[in-house]
Amino acid sequence: MTLKERYARVLEWFAEAMSVAETELHFENPYQLLVAVILSAQCTDKRVNIVTPPLFEAFPTPEALAAASEEEIFPYIRSVSYPNNKTRSLSGMARRLVDEFGGEVPSDIDSLMSLPGVGRKTANVILSVVFNRAAMAVDTHVFRVSERIGLTTGSKTPLATEKTLMRHIPEEIVPKAHHWLILHGRYVCKARRPDCLNCGLRPVCRYYQKTTKDSAAKETK
Repeated sequence: MTLKERYARVLEWFAEAMSVAETELHFENPYQLLVAVILSAQCTDKRVNIVTPPLFEAFPTPEALAAASEEEIFPYIRSVSYPNNKTRSLSGMARRLVDEFGGEVPSDIDSLMSLPGVGRKTANVILSVVFNRAAMAVDTHVFRVSERIGLTTGSKTPLATEKTLMRHIPEEIVPKAHHWLILHGRYVCKARRPDCLNCGLRPVCRYYQKTTKDSAAKETK
């Protein structure tokens, strides 16, 4: 199977099996999504969705968050991972958003990445979800699933994975493909124990083909 054929079959399967694919973070506007994505680093979306409603009630706008002290912000997010660092990031992000962007979430990657707490992955999430741009946010799920299936080969960094995926996935479906890979990694192709028996990608998955071949080889010895 060529790489082009693998991509075509994988994308076709996702389109049929997961016609609705979107972020599981709860938000009502770009500011809320930006906050939620910053909080979601090395933390579950479920936990973030518990934390954000009271946080947004207390600080409904970038201006309100920017005016708050870190001591005021911390209690709302103390249950997420790395709350001290994220408190500083939220505070700094809000102040810069107000001071440099008039309280509006910017729509270009360089401006987004100038905000405290916003790296390339977070910026790409905002571009994809808020602005429907062809931006591929590579988190641990996307990185793992892409390699296992065979969409990438030996990528050492998230950026290398991002560039490979962007070369082979049509621009118009990149925003949805990002969620396909994340959700597949979250619920099926799990890190420690991938659920291969319940995965429709078995016929085209490099990992499954290799493991079944290895198992067959052991049985014949």
